[in-house]
Formats: sequence, C-alpha cells, structure tokens
Amino acid sequence: MMSDHVPSFLQRHQYAALEPGPRLLVLGAVHGNETCGTQAIARLREQLDSGQLRLQRGLLTLVPVTNPLAYQKHQRQGERNLNRNLRPHPAPANFEDRLCNVLCPWIDEHEVLLDLHSFHTGGVPFAMLGPLDNQDAVEPFAHAAAEQRMVAHLGCKRVVEGWMTAYVRGVERRRQQGHAVSPDLLDRQYGVGTTEYARSHGLYGVTLECGQHDDPQAPEVAYQAILQTLSLHGMIDRPLQPPADDIQIIRLVDVIDMAHPDDRFVREWASFDRLRAGEVIGHRHDGRPVTAPEDGYIVFPNPRALPGNEWFYLGVDSPRSL
Repeated sequence: MMSDHVPSFLQRHQYAALEPGPRLLVLGAVHGNETCGTQAIARLREQLDSGQLRLQRGLLTLVPVTNPLAYQKHQRQGERNLNRNLRPHPAPANFEDRLCNVLCPWIDEHEVLLDLHSFHTGGVPFAMLGPLDNQDAVEPFAHAAAEQRMVAHLGCKRVVEGWMTAYVRGVERRRQQGHAVSPDLLDRQYGVGTTEYARSHGLYGVTLECGQHDDPQAPEVAYQAILQTLSLHGMIDRPLQPPADDIQIIRLVDVIDMAHPDDRFVREWASFDRLRAGEVIGHRHDGRPVTAPEDGYIVFPNPRALPGNEWFYLGVDSPRSL
C-alpha cells in the first residue's frame, strides 16, 4: 500500500571513474507521472552494477526520482511544479521549495545535465534547446555549441527552443492583466527549471521529452539518450550514433493561459500540430474564439490546465540549425 507520508529525503546514485572526466547529472521523474527516465536509469544501474557497462572516466550522478512526493502521488507535482521557479529558497514554503534546496547544490557540482521527461498528449520525442551564446538579461549563456552537439546526438528529429522568452512574455501578460493567480505565476523566475538553472550556473543541459507518458517506447528513448550522452562525452566505450537527418527546430514565441475552467479546445490537439494564421484553436468560456496569430504550431496543449496556468504554447519554424 502506498504510504501517505511526505518523503523526507532525496536519493542519488554516483559512479566515479578512476580517470578524471566530465561530470554528468541525469534526472528522472522531475514530474512524478513522467517515469520513462526512472525506468531508463534503473536499467542503466543494473548494467553498471553488473559490469556489463563500464564507466571509463568522469563522474556520473543518477537521480531516478527527482520529485518523490509527486512520484508517490503518481501526478505531475507534489505541492507545486518543481520544474518552475527552481532555485534555492531561504524560506521554503512547500515540499518543492525544500527539494530545490537539495537539488540545486547537486546541479552545481556538475558540468552537464540530461533531464528526462514525457508528455501527456500524443507525439514524437523532442529535445528542449537553450539559447545561442548571449549576455542578455533573460538567459545569458556561453555553451551553445556544446549543447547543440549534445542535442544532435540524442536521437530525436525535433527540437524546441525559446522556452524562457515565451515564459517571460507570459509572466508579463499576467502582471498586466492583474488576474488573481498564484504568486508563482507572476514571478519573473517562474520559467526557470532544471536546465535553465543549470545554464545560469555554468553548465549546459538538455531536457528530452521522450514520448507520451504511457508510450512503451519512451523508456527506451530515455535509455538510448543516456548512452549517447555518455558516449559523446567519452565516458563509456560505445560507438556514438550519428545525428538524425533533417532535424526540425521550432521556436516558442508565446504561452497562452487557461482563463476559466470552461475554456475549451475546438478539437483534441497534439503537440506540433500545424496552425494557420486565423485558425480557431479554442473558445473562452464566454464563447470568444482563440485564434492563431500566424502560421506555426501548437505546443504542449493541456486541456486539463488549471485557470491561470499554461493552456498551450505557440511556436514557429526557427531559422537556427544544429
């Protein structure tokens, strides 16, 4: 029987090769109902522990269940979304705040991060890529080339960029509209998750969305991504698979919130369904249509979003290439 007790610790497994090398952190179940990474990490640990796979250099840290309360509940979050506003909290107000105070120092100890996720609607795996090198205020970064190379070898054919830019736009809109929402949703740090925090502390990292939550192939996608990342960084003796051909890159440009419990999509959208300018995406509770402002894509549609939270994102084809 599942315990109702709030977890009191976070577990990690470390493998330190005798030869120095990169410090890689792999996370699973940052969201408790996204278990493909947890399963992939378990498979990898069995191979490392049995000697079937040997770590040749560097430090490998595996966190199979990054949010144990959400995992225990079989849901996305425990008391809040861990992958938003991820930073140390001097006065923690909830379980995820306390988790951040353990997780953030762990991230700081590493050089590379691979965060394994899944999504609730149908679709193919995709990776979340950080910005180009820049010194802007939103997300300054200096390792774009290394991160792009990592993304290219993860085995997916679709890549999404522009996460923080879209989030900042959403937060500013909420502030202007003055709706009664959680203070988290008005925090300009709200879009900061694992990889965003990592980039701000000198690492580079990738969030890999491995497939739909219940897709039996998602754990395999996650497992192969870990092997590819280890191979790319020379941490195991395993051939590096070449990048996929014709990788598509989509740039997020906006996030649209659900405003009322009765807001509805006009149909069951899947991430990366194409949109045409003016196409009706859904209706607000009072009947007003929500339309696409330009040709592009709908990303992360969530028909079960809570009012004030992200209903869907808008994306366009990116001019960037890997």
